[in-house]
Amino acid sequence: MEERQPLVSEISRRKKFNLINEHLAPGSRVLEVGTGDGWFAKKLRESGHDIVTLDLEAPADVTGDILNWRDLGLKEKSFDAVVALEVIEHVDCLDAICSLCKDDGLILLSSPHPKFDWAMKMLEFFHLTQRRTSPHCNLTDFATIDLGRVAFKRPLLIHQVAVFRNTPSKAMRATA
Repeated sequence: MEERQPLVSEISRRKKFNLINEHLAPGSRVLEVGTGDGWFAKKLRESGHDIVTLDLEAPADVTGDILNWRDLGLKEKSFDAVVALEVIEHVDCLDAICSLCKDDGLILLSSPHPKFDWAMKMLEFFHLTQRRTSPHCNLTDFATIDLGRVAFKRPLLIHQVAVFRNTPSKAMRATA
């Protein structure tokens, strides 16, 4: 049985799913990094996409650290899209994500905005969002990511959600 999420997390993940699904071509091959309870991957599979899940713990399809993607048997530029929801604030993995995503493929990221992580902690305290699994040691303002922006949202200004185009000609990131 699917575990019920805190109210804000439940609303948020449904909106994120709709955002990425509207931009994905039918039958896309998608890597989900940090798959958690598997809800997002399940919804993408139900929409006809080929999904590979990656997480530090089972039951992901691939178990391990994204920074070691080569050792995990993942192939460079082998995914039409890479989804990393609430991952990038925990680990500096944007270069790895870009390496796994095909040129001109899609990258969906979500994360607290660096200036408002305190507000996310308050939402967690009141059990309105999921509890963080590890420290937020890599908070990144998505405005500094030097990839082609397809969609960018800042719900309540405290959170950021973006779909980027993996543009091979640009630097992976701007320095913050």
